[in-house]
This record gives sequence, C-alpha cells and structure tokens, in this order.
Amino acid sequence: MRPDRIWLRMRRDSERSPVRRFGRLIAFVCSGLGVGLAGCVGSTGVEPASSSNQPLRGSISSRGAAPHFVYSPYKHVSVALASDSGAISTAVAGAPTPIVVNGRSTLPPGVTALTLAFATGECGTETWDGMARQLATANLPGLVQAGIDYIISTGGEAGVFTCTTDAGMEAFIARYVSPRLIGFDFDIERGQSAEIVASLVRRIKAAKERHPELRFSFTLATWGASDGSLASLNDDGQRVMQAIRAAGLTDYYINLMVMDYGEAIPRNCVVASAVCDMGQSAIQAARNLNSRFGVPMSRIELTPMIGVNDVVANVFTLEDAQVLARFARESAMGGVHFWSLDRDAACPAGVSGVSSTCSGLTGVPGFGFTTAFRDALR
Repeated sequence: MRPDRIWLRMRRDSERSPVRRFGRLIAFVCSGLGVGLAGCVGSTGVEPASSSNQPLRGSISSRGAAPHFVYSPYKHVSVALASDSGAISTAVAGAPTPIVVNGRSTLPPGVTALTLAFATGECGTETWDGMARQLATANLPGLVQAGIDYIISTGGEAGVFTCTTDAGMEAFIARYVSPRLIGFDFDIERGQSAEIVASLVRRIKAAKERHPELRFSFTLATWGASDGSLASLNDDGQRVMQAIRAAGLTDYYINLMVMDYGEAIPRNCVVASAVCDMGQSAIQAARNLNSRFGVPMSRIELTPMIGVNDVVANVFTLEDAQVLARFARESAMGGVHFWSLDRDAACPAGVSGVSSTCSGLTGVPGFGFTTAFRDALR
C-alpha cells in the first residue's frame, strides 16, 4: 500500500524521525491455531485441503504452535478485489485472479502464507480500508481449504488501529480465527500518542496470556544507520518499545520496515556507489535494533518494499532480496515479508513513479520477488 508521504514533513519537523512507510502492517502476529479460541464465534470450521506446495521451514503444517519463522508477502486486500464476490485477488499474472480458485491456491508453489492488510479502527468494530468486516466471512474459508496460512495486519501508514478493552480484542481475534491463522501484526506509524500505544500493548499482553498459541508482532519504521550511531527506531517505534517494557510483554516480534531510508548518507543507511545499498541497509537495521534495544535476532523480522520505494532513489532489487533472505536464514531471524504481492510485477509501458500494482523495475517477471525470497530462504 502506498504511503501518503506524510513522513516527508515529519522528517523535516522531527529530529531524525525515520521515514514513514506504507500503510500496511501492524505488528500483532499470532500463530496457527490448533483449536478454536474459547468463546469464539464465526470460526470457518473448514478443514484444510491437501496441497502439493512444500512450505518453507517453520510454516504451520495444519495445526499446532506458532511457527518461529514466517515468510508471508503482504497482500493489500483492496487491490484487485473482486467486486462481485469480494474474493481477495491479484493481477500480478495479468488479469485479476483470486488467490483461491476451486479450493486451490494460485500462489507460486511453496508460498503458503500471506499477511492481509489492513484492518483499521477500534478492535471489535474494525473495517478494512473502509470495507465491511464481512471480508473475513468471504475469504477465510477459502484460505483454509487451500492450505494458506495468514496474518491479519492492522493500522499502517494510512490508518490507525486502536483497542481500549479486552472484550474488544477478544471479538477482534474471534472474527479471524481458523486452523490457518498465524496471528496479528500491528503497524504503528501515524504518530499515535503514548496513551493509545500503551492501551493497545496492554490488550495484546492480555490476549497473549489467553491465547499463547498466537503470534504477535509490531511493524515499525527504521533507519539502517552505518555511522556508528546505531540510529534505529523513530519516535513511534520508541513509544512502542517503552509500552512493551511497561506492560511486561515478553513474547513478541519486531517487524522492521526496511525501506524509504531517504538520502544516501551513513546516518540513514549503508552507502555504496553513492546510493543506499538496500540489502546491506536491511541487515544493518536489524543489527542496530539488536544492539540498541536488546531485541534478539530470533525476534526480529524484515519487510522491504520491493523495487522502487516511495523515496525513488531507494531501489530494492532481486539481488537485495537474496542478500536479505540469506542473512535472515543464517541469523535464525523471526521472519521475512515484503510490500507487496500486488507490486511483484513489471510496470506496463506508460506507468511512471511508484505504483501499487508494479515494482517499477524492468526485466523482473511476475512473482519474481516472491519466488526469489522463497528460494533464498530454503
């Protein structure tokens, strides 16, 4: 999902405030439910179909505990959404195609999970980009039947997700529960107050205690500073870390948005040939978070924006994808995602600038990044 460039003003007005990124993730990532949540209603109740896809290590096989590692491209649900059926679809291969057709996944073989973005508003009464919550009713049974695991992402650059009561959080979780639910991701990048963030984190902590099988993550903007400063999270991210400490939350993941670093200078990124080296900058961002905030590598996830970023001088290539994925695998990190599945296609003639439906790169086939990450993570 495209950000609205608010970060350009924020970067000028706030000292070293990392660029705000796409409105997508949220960071509450729960993991594959083996059984229904106590008191939950609206469960799909659909048994997953057998699939020839071989999941990456750490994927949920069918039921059980949360996976340590998750590879799940972001799917912006409103892009290419079928207007008649409400089926989540993508046009990467040309014409819009549902993610599930006749009970089978249309994703590339071996890609068995998606992060669905974005739920916004108050927990329990949330909407999806202004669309009704019935989105879940329309799509979750198909995902379960096709054997596709999923994360529900909230917030993002263009929206805010709040949660003021435990009852609201329970209703929110219950709506999306199925044997294929991995968890919830909370993308916090709209300048939410310390009070709003603290309330959300308290609800997450209580939910984690009630549902230990679920995986929770926070998606945060970052720098990849290579000047020795260890510059990492902006004010939003630091409020999240403070709220996590205050609440005593211990079982969580931090998903870094490794994108949109800005000017190619060492205080922002790793510089090579006068540009930000996007693969090495992602690695540096992970190391900075680990060193400055003490988050173990096993609890850090990375999410690049493939192709041309909103800062158009920041370009994430297939080679960067391979570098990032190898590092994540060798460092036993918590996960890799990317923004977004719908952008994993070459732009048609006449399209310029940053697009929500193509990467801005030439010579990269449809699903080129999807499969490059998959292969390098094996």
